[in-house]
Amino acid sequence: MSELPAADLDLRLVRYFVVVADHRHFGRAAAALRVAQPSLSRQIRRLEQQVGARLLDRTPQGSKLTEAGEVFLPRAKALLRSAGQAAAQARAAAEPSRVTIGYTMGVIVTPAVRELRRRHPDADVRAVHVDWDQPRAALLDHRVDAVVTRLPFPTDQLHVTILYDEPRVLLVPTDHRLAGKEFVTLDDIADEPMPRIRDSDPVWSAFWRAEPRPGGRRAPDGPFIDALEDKFELIASGQAVVISAGMHANAIRPDITAIPLEGVEPSHVVLASRAGDRSRLVAAFRKLAETYLTGTPEQT
Repeated sequence: MSELPAADLDLRLVRYFVVVADHRHFGRAAAALRVAQPSLSRQIRRLEQQVGARLLDRTPQGSKLTEAGEVFLPRAKALLRSAGQAAAQARAAAEPSRVTIGYTMGVIVTPAVRELRRRHPDADVRAVHVDWDQPRAALLDHRVDAVVTRLPFPTDQLHVTILYDEPRVLLVPTDHRLAGKEFVTLDDIADEPMPRIRDSDPVWSAFWRAEPRPGGRRAPDGPFIDALEDKFELIASGQAVVISAGMHANAIRPDITAIPLEGVEPSHVVLASRAGDRSRLVAAFRKLAETYLTGTPEQT
């Protein structure tokens, strides 16, 4: 008899055969499979036709494997295991068990990340810091699968969801003339220099320098900086003021204070992922982020 390819075998019938072979009894096997015994007998005959050999013989005590059945049984079990592994690996490819969540400076993702780990204990959930100017590149380079950050940045090829808004504030040294005011406006800081970051995105720079100002003016230029973190030293030393988001300045260093900035659009904290990404873990994190990352004082 020529060997038939595995693709010609009905795996459901193979499973029926394995159950009958393990029970050595059609009646008990039918009960285990929850099928009628006559139907099970017909299915086994169909499998024997596909294989091209008789696999089971009925006896007064039940059933026994034929010589062909003895040969076929271990291979049938291996075939079922292989099919199960193939399906599991395909699901793993379609639904990755690893997800990397990015976040930029001043944004806390911990509540949503912890809940994602709790709900998906078998998943490898990672959280990594992303530089302020890298959210889009980190996503498109697959360094992260989702990132929580602040607009503006280029969002083409991305799926972006606004999570919450943060009011913009002015950061000044504690001995600045405006320190202690209830709020300030752009008119109050018309002559205050602001630092410039080398090679920054023009749209990003315009937003955080609040440009153009009333009348189309630009903010006075302060010193150049190469790293966003350097701005705090410039502020504390009185060389520049900075527009930021949230009332978190005092937590950064005690010689800087934050004053609400009135008359400007708030900062939008967003969750971004790759457009078309169908990862179940990214989708799950998006839902959790919308619930757990709300900009409350406990989280920012």
